[in-house]
Amino acid sequence: MIKVRVAIFDFDGTLYSKETFQLMMSHLKNHPEHNLRYRRFYRAIMPPYLGHKMKIYPEAKMRARSVQAYLMALETFSRTELEQFFKEIADKMHDDMNSKVMERLRQHVADNVYVMLVSGAFMPLLHAVTEKLPIEKIIGTEIHYKNEILDHRTPVTHIQGSLKTDKIQEALQGRQIDWANSFAYGDSFSDLPVLELVGNPVAVHPEPRLRKIAENREWEIIQ
Repeated sequence: MIKVRVAIFDFDGTLYSKETFQLMMSHLKNHPEHNLRYRRFYRAIMPPYLGHKMKIYPEAKMRARSVQAYLMALETFSRTELEQFFKEIADKMHDDMNSKVMERLRQHVADNVYVMLVSGAFMPLLHAVTEKLPIEKIIGTEIHYKNEILDHRTPVTHIQGSLKTDKIQEALQGRQIDWANSFAYGDSFSDLPVLELVGNPVAVHPEPRLRKIAENREWEIIQ
């Protein structure tokens, strides 16, 4: 069986130069029709957020709680309404895509490398913002529906940390992967497990902890 090279891209801070959740909060807060839902969301996220700032509540749990709270604020949305809502957010993202990383992505496609996007962002948003990009596999946080209406009560599985590598391995089952000649792109310390999967890790505008590791290991750094 022929071995396949992969290129794995993180989204926030990597393919997209900013933070998705900040934009999502702003979009809800200033939405002409749904802005009143922001109050419910804000009340729900403040306890875990403050706990995290006080260093008594883990960041991963805070992020997962925030993702769930956002969906709870959107209760009653149909699948169509939710997809339209995320498309509105995606339309605001296009000007802030990282041109250097986009260029790498297209070059990998031209080189017949299997391109993956792995992110904690919601799947409808990832599909909307990458609609015209040649990405073969997208892994993100799935949203549940019941009778085509958002099922905000069913807990979502927020894709972050070691779960990213689990989902990557799951998605690549049945393929022989040439890890030594594969690529991964990330910006944060939490991306380290994915970066360590491949022979060609690339740190993109890395946060200080990741920058130190990248410099010590002589990884490529994209500024």
